[in-house]
Amino acid sequence: MIGFYNYTVILTYISLASSVIGIFICVNPIPFYGSIPNSLWGILCLMISGLCDMFDGKVARSMKNRTEVQKKFGIQIDSLADIVGFGVLPAAIGYSVLIEQGSIAGSFWIIPFFVLFVFFVLAALIRLAYFNVMEEERQSQTSENRKEYEGLPVTNTALIMPFIYIFKFRIGDEYFYIVYSIVMFMVACAFIIKFRVKKVGMKTMLLFLLVGIIEFAFICVEAMNK
Repeated sequence: MIGFYNYTVILTYISLASSVIGIFICVNPIPFYGSIPNSLWGILCLMISGLCDMFDGKVARSMKNRTEVQKKFGIQIDSLADIVGFGVLPAAIGYSVLIEQGSIAGSFWIIPFFVLFVFFVLAALIRLAYFNVMEEERQSQTSENRKEYEGLPVTNTALIMPFIYIFKFRIGDEYFYIVYSIVMFMVACAFIIKFRVKKVGMKTMLLFLLVGIIEFAFICVEAMNK
């Protein structure tokens, strides 16, 4: 069979599966389950994908006898999964938010938002392709672990978008789509603007995990109280 099949890619595949499920739910105009908005299910899938991505690199590096081909495969498969989970899925969530808003969904004014969604996915794609090229070049020159990134890593959407989603329950569907769209534009620009971002260590990753759990709990409480 084509590909490499071992435990180092399991989390990446789970992340992709969660992302695809989230996309399917978000683009479905019919409520997926009861009164819970489809965009919320998309957010939960995004957080699951983010959780998997947080540790897939650690799991991959735990395999000591990986060949160079397997390492390159891991980089490519991770980026391909990332464009779905942290590029397409947030855009699908944005579409779902528009549908839930109602009045703009069937009007001419939905077109600028489609342009925004395409721009977001394209910026994520460019960011990931640039990272792959530069990472391959870096690894050919040194065996040291990466200490910083150029531009905002796309995986940060798994923390940013759930945090923004909390405001949906405060300001309502009528205005939330504007907030979500503005944040999408800012994040997309951050993907492709050159600035240094320090690579986080395990302690910071665990802090991010704690923040994600708090976000998840808060969103669930707000959804039940709505």
